[in-house]
Amino acid sequence: MKSYLLIVISVLTGSGLLKADASGKHLFILSGQSNMARFKPELWFTPGINDALGEDNVIVSFYAQGGQPISKWYREWKSSKGETDPDAGKIYGAMMKATKGRIEGEKIGSVTFIWMQGEADSKAKNSDVYLASLNGLKKQLEEDFQRTDINFVIGRLSDSGLYRRRDKKRVENPHWEAIRKAQQTFADSSPKAVWIDTDDLNGEKNELHLIKPDGYSMLGQRYVAAAKKLIIENSN
Repeated sequence: MKSYLLIVISVLTGSGLLKADASGKHLFILSGQSNMARFKPELWFTPGINDALGEDNVIVSFYAQGGQPISKWYREWKSSKGETDPDAGKIYGAMMKATKGRIEGEKIGSVTFIWMQGEADSKAKNSDVYLASLNGLKKQLEEDFQRTDINFVIGRLSDSGLYRRRDKKRVENPHWEAIRKAQQTFADSSPKAVWIDTDDLNGEKNELHLIKPDGYSMLGQRYVAAAKKLIIENSN
């Protein structure tokens, strides 16, 4: 599914509250590295999704850690040279433990995974296995939740890595570009996925981290709109 820079306003305001699926509540898992770790869901996501879906219908789980590659989530990660990570899946395990604590005793009607990550894999020059790793992470989540209808919202890597820090001149960064493309390809390949453009959220100097609070606040609005749209479209 294509990107939503600004999701259609009617998705947020037009149809009132969505009821929880007859089989349970809407679960949202937010995870990733530093731009997700700096994100405050209690300010920039949970209020909006509660307004959209109803507070009693929503469970939000958040687990993020800066500077970490996708291997810390994907248990079977392997580089193109056959290298493995001895800590593969470590953050994922902690994320799932926290999530299971939040959903214990609850019936879950939908699961939406919101992802903001990729800088570390560009730095390590592992962009060539990033798409496969995303698909592996998707399969991992499907197996652990025992469902194949999980929605994915990808905050695409910003344009920060395409500018030289000392003078902000545009530069070639093939690994950064490849990860951005992989995130788009992943989202475009499924009606249950969407990627969010973040290029306008990191300020005039194209910083690595988004601008606080406005950049993260706008990101949260885009997450809410995209998540709600996916839930509407995939519940029919």
